Amino acid sequence: MRSFDFAPLLRSSIGFENLNRLVDFATRGEGDAYPPYNIEKVGEDSYRISMATAGFTREELEITAQDNVLIVTGRALEAAEGDAREFLHRGIAKRAFERRFQLADTIKVTGAAYNDGLLDIQLVREVPEHKKPRSIQIDGASSSNGQPQAIDTANDRQAA
Repeated sequence: MRSFDFAPLLRSSIGFENLNRLVDFATRGEGDAYPPYNIEKVGEDSYRISMATAGFTREELEITAQDNVLIVTGRALEAAEGDAREFLHRGIAKRAFERRFQLADTIKVTGAAYNDGLLDIQLVREVPEHKKPRSIQIDGASSSNGQPQAIDTANDRQAA
């Protein structure tokens, strides 16, 4: 029997409850591991992605959220004429990258900060009102034709 490695699911998916979609993304595999990153749950409905982007400036990083995909791109700008440096050893990688994170429908990007070589992206789960659980009262009476009475959701919303 084959065992599945669920590590890719935890590394690049946030807020998913649908296992079928997670398995689909896991089977695609994860390519390059650069740059390294962490995904933290910092509150009941809030998350943070911390990405190690040492050597990059704010101007060289771009964050885009589109169609439930968060894309973080890093592109090194050309050095100015007077900034030419000669490296004897270059251990801090500054190669171009593009990292994609699949987001659930309820996950929204709320902000980003860049401090000490770490790019922090804040995310929050926002569940729409119509998807939140609500209590339904059980009424013992039924209509005169024997059919159950319809639930008036407009009155429920106004009362809440």
